[in-house]
Amino acid sequence: MSHPRLPLLRVTPVLFAVILVGIFLLHASLLRLPYFWDEAGYYVPAARDILLTGSFIPHSTVSNAHPPLVMAWLALWWKVVGYAPPVTRTAMLVLAAFSLLGVFRLAERVANTQVAIAATLCTAVYPVFFAQGSLAQVDLAAAGFIFWGLAAYIEGGALAAVVWFSLAALAKETAILAPLGLAGWEFVGLVARRSSLRKLWSDHKEIPEGLKPASWQAGDRSIEALRHPKSGSARRIVSLLIPALPLALWYCYHYARMGYVFGNPEFFRYNVAATLSPTRFVLALAMRLWQISGYLHLWVLTLAMVLAMWMLPPLRDSNGERPRISVPVQMIFYVIVLTYVVAMALIGGAVLARYMLPAVPLIIIVSVSTLWRRVAYWPAVIAFVALAFVAAWFWNPPYGFSPEDNLAYRDYIVLHEDGERFLEARYPMAQVLTAWPASDELTRPWLGYVTRPMSVVRIEDFSLDEVLSAAEFRSSSTYSNYEVALIFSTKYEPGPARWDHWRRWTEWKTRFFGFHRDLPPSAAAGILGGHIVFSEQRQGQWVAVIEMERGEMQNARNSSQFSVLSSQFSVLSSQFSVLRNAKSTGARLSILSAKYTSRVRVFLLRTGNRELRTAFLTFALNGTSEF
Repeated sequence: MSHPRLPLLRVTPVLFAVILVGIFLLHASLLRLPYFWDEAGYYVPAARDILLTGSFIPHSTVSNAHPPLVMAWLALWWKVVGYAPPVTRTAMLVLAAFSLLGVFRLAERVANTQVAIAATLCTAVYPVFFAQGSLAQVDLAAAGFIFWGLAAYIEGGALAAVVWFSLAALAKETAILAPLGLAGWEFVGLVARRSSLRKLWSDHKEIPEGLKPASWQAGDRSIEALRHPKSGSARRIVSLLIPALPLALWYCYHYARMGYVFGNPEFFRYNVAATLSPTRFVLALAMRLWQISGYLHLWVLTLAMVLAMWMLPPLRDSNGERPRISVPVQMIFYVIVLTYVVAMALIGGAVLARYMLPAVPLIIIVSVSTLWRRVAYWPAVIAFVALAFVAAWFWNPPYGFSPEDNLAYRDYIVLHEDGERFLEARYPMAQVLTAWPASDELTRPWLGYVTRPMSVVRIEDFSLDEVLSAAEFRSSSTYSNYEVALIFSTKYEPGPARWDHWRRWTEWKTRFFGFHRDLPPSAAAGILGGHIVFSEQRQGQWVAVIEMERGEMQNARNSSQFSVLSSQFSVLSSQFSVLRNAKSTGARLSILSAKYTSRVRVFLLRTGNRELRTAFLTFALNGTSEF
């Protein structure tokens, strides 16, 4: 049974419209959400600067040197339709639909229409792709242009491939990895072919003239090709390097305006300089491999593919054995995947799953093609995979992940909306202690959280050290005036797992990936000297508002408690020694009496023994046993 391809020119507009309507309906309840995390921190401010000033280099936020294509796209929509979150998210959904159309075209060209439909469906509902679909970020758009570029490259359209890969690089700089990886692969193939052809030509000359096949006569053009290989590969290599030119021009412009090339020095340090460690590379490589094979139920599809290859022979129909995706095309896919896995393990401070969006749909296409080739009821398997992906929209995994990878980002936004509306209604003139991105949400009403800007004092996060610093220096000029604190979960952590008790793993996460533990609201309130007036929680994420006690009340309370607690210093110190020597978490919990949990706060803030203070506060207030 044949599987003819759809006529591209007639079907493309209709298919694009169908995809756009489908994903628009799936995202309908998310269109009015305010901006989330990196949207609020960089991409929306950068696009807004283009709209208001025409500058492609942002000035309302520190420039990260990201190429401006996607931000200019948003500015165009705002200029025509108006500035509002639904407009922003609709503009991004158009790019998402275009990316899915690229997935369809690529899959149809390398396999058939049935595989293309199934692969496009699986990509559309894969949690990371779905969540990124309406977010004002650049990774999904860059991936979409890469898919179109790959389709053109496989079809032999050199000019079209150059255009698509150039647009991808102008959407995000890391998209240049795709054409560079292909150029490297072409170079390896060129060298290998020349070596093989030289050997074949040498062997050919040693054969007596009368024994040579007719096609091996001296006038045969194929023999001349062996002696002088055509320059097709060289031309393809050059064409694949051309997309680096517009990206280089952008960086030259950025350098001329800003004095640095690859983003501000802190951005470069975090994403490049601080990541060049062999240990970090190995750990990040393992995480990247997981993200392209198992992350958020992707393992359901890849496991089905492996089992099908291992246990089932290819199916046969009226045309014979169902064909696989050709090995050269599969090698192209694997080159792109390997390039991204290695490069994104080597650079990038945060090991975010969205950075792998150019690679994951290629794995999906190969997996779906394998199921179509070997499994009789493959549509049922695809339906099960799609349901597993949809379930991962709502289900948070038992390991740490970024909320932007499924609908956990909606929970985050709703929590911040509720907390910041409460804060604005009850303390409209107060100075607020908080961390990024809430600091931007409170000071920039155009992000959609508050109606007018509020004054903030910013700390890095709500880890023990940061909250201690805010409490200790509250009497200084920097912290003297904050009256309330807006605290929230800055990372999603499902709770202590067995591997979290491995101290070395925690040290690696802290050193290489910015891991920290946020203090729970009650602990932060106790350290800061306030009480909780608002709190809310959703599936492992939380937000709270803490009202500070007046200075004279806090001083009186601290003085009376200090006089009592100072007499217990020797007792606490001895218990500290016992705690250090305890062999298990249960033993440590049984040693620290509950009465000290409420009393120890002020004393430990006053003592100069920072190791003792940090150990007890980490244990007593945060419920952990790591010293």
